[in-house]
Amino acid sequence: MAIDCLILGAGQEVGKSCVVVSINGKRIMFDCGMHMGYLDHRRYPDFSRIPNYDQGRSSGSAFDHAIDCIIITHFHLDHVGALPYFTEVCGYRGPIYMTYPTKALSPLMLEDYRKVMVERRGEEEQFTSDHIAECMKKVIAVDLKQTIQVDKDLQIRAYYAGHVLGAAMFYAKVGDSAILYTGDYNMTPDRHLGAAQIDRLHLDLVISESTYATTIRDSKYSREREFLKAVHECISGGGKVLIPTFALGRAQELCILLEDYWERMNLKVPIYFSAGLTIQANMYYKMLISWTSQRIKETYSTHNAFDFKHVKDFERSMIDAPGPCVLFATPGMISGGFSLEVFKHWAPSEKNLITLPGYCVAGTIGHKLMSGKPSKIDLDKDTSVDVRCQIHQLSFSPHTDAKGIMDLIKFLSPKHVILVHGEKPKMATLKGRIQSELGIHCYDPANNETVSIPSTQYVKAVASDAFARSCLNPNFKFLKSSSGNGLQVTDERVSDGILVLEKSQKPKVMQQDELLLMLGENEHKVEHSCCFPVHIGNIESSERSSTGFWLRLFSARLSDEISAGIIVQDFEGHIQVESFHLSICLKDSCSHRITDDSQNKSESVFCCCTWSVEDEKIAWKIISTMKNFNLNPGQQDASNN
Repeated sequence: MAIDCLILGAGQEVGKSCVVVSINGKRIMFDCGMHMGYLDHRRYPDFSRIPNYDQGRSSGSAFDHAIDCIIITHFHLDHVGALPYFTEVCGYRGPIYMTYPTKALSPLMLEDYRKVMVERRGEEEQFTSDHIAECMKKVIAVDLKQTIQVDKDLQIRAYYAGHVLGAAMFYAKVGDSAILYTGDYNMTPDRHLGAAQIDRLHLDLVISESTYATTIRDSKYSREREFLKAVHECISGGGKVLIPTFALGRAQELCILLEDYWERMNLKVPIYFSAGLTIQANMYYKMLISWTSQRIKETYSTHNAFDFKHVKDFERSMIDAPGPCVLFATPGMISGGFSLEVFKHWAPSEKNLITLPGYCVAGTIGHKLMSGKPSKIDLDKDTSVDVRCQIHQLSFSPHTDAKGIMDLIKFLSPKHVILVHGEKPKMATLKGRIQSELGIHCYDPANNETVSIPSTQYVKAVASDAFARSCLNPNFKFLKSSSGNGLQVTDERVSDGILVLEKSQKPKVMQQDELLLMLGENEHKVEHSCCFPVHIGNIESSERSSTGFWLRLFSARLSDEISAGIIVQDFEGHIQVESFHLSICLKDSCSHRITDDSQNKSESVFCCCTWSVEDEKIAWKIISTMKNFNLNPGQQDASNN
């Protein structure tokens, strides 16, 4: 069986996260997002690529037979933005799972986006307010670490991801195969959220975001100081600060930071939120304190961190009002809406500052500003904006950095990793690190590509009585001690058995002898044989004919040469190392003999040896050691003593 992962979005790009995973007969859609940088067909994932999606068309539910469930990791539009379209327009009617905060906040994000795109920009409506409401009725909310049995075969579980309020990584298990889809996550805590937390799991696959695949961030405190310095210098010079951000997440993080700074510095310059969405979002943050950082939870009884004393509502009529101010305007990335409207007014002034606190998707105004300070930006074929303001880019992103990704992968140690939600060249670099440093198979597929990996499948078998008894027998191993004095004795009770699968019978593990008896067959073994010369020089004939002399000498040499953990045993008449047997060959002619015409036979001793297939490597190491044997007078004296 294989695990097939169809990447419908966020393949070698950031945007419209959507991965469809087929695992042991079950098919799960992880996230259903839209791309914030496109307004054409590329905005949504190509759902027609989902296998068997059209089997239910006759009953009006095209995707119900193709998808067993949808899992949404968090409320950001690049993860949930296409969900109402998929359920209400495309017709999916199956279960949808997300955390309680994600269920509460997703409708706010979706409705705000719909208003911006349809009511303000006049675009064609992709889904309505009613579609959003009907979509959310299908959602089943889950708690962290709550195991949900989707059906008799499929179970899922959510883990705290940091990133934004309610964000979760999701574990899914079908039979013996298990995967983890991380969504977006943060491995370090910030002011209002904790770091991602997850159990150590046995996983076939981890599908991980890789937004900052090559970035190692500096100290959070130095980034905060740099941000506050830039803001303070701008308002001290009478300028206005525009912080384009989404209403949920970085807005609350930066408001807590500015609120604390304004209080300490006794500043009177106003801080504004655009529209009422963030005010409404702050209400939810107050209600969902248990999902926030430990510091906020501990101080909640005396002070709610989301009661902002210095933050006020902003009205459109205030855009050109004189005097300094700080404005949080949605959406982030300046991808449209009010943040774009304010940008048009404030960008031409050298006194003003635009600070971009996180990642900006290609195609957005924010991305153009981050790619180098342009003097003019074309909004469309008829409109351009002069950019004379200061541009300040600082990573307050809630995504983990490269170190965090490597730490998570190393902790979980899955058999395979698929990277999504990142930029192609940086993903390739991270992929190389995961494979070289961690020794884990890693893939970075593009959109609409499918990656197939082998899945785990365990067989429950009955042990025969003879096999069970063999497991009780000690299996002593004699190892050389590291100090060179004496032996270390260990008991490694590993029994070899054979799995027998018979028609209409339970699988059974039995010993080899039992299988031969059951089949009525005799045992056959394959052994290798070799007879080779060892050069000993010209010594007395009496010593040449003494097999005991040579065996003691060869045993001493092999004990020095063979690596620790392998014991050379000197029996009367032969030397044994695992299945390798070596004895002195006194025959004039041996069928296994390898001769070397360059060597004088009178100055050689022939060694006859046999070994089984599993000890092939050690056998040839011993033969190589023996062929390089060189007897010197000092060795001869030592052996006589």
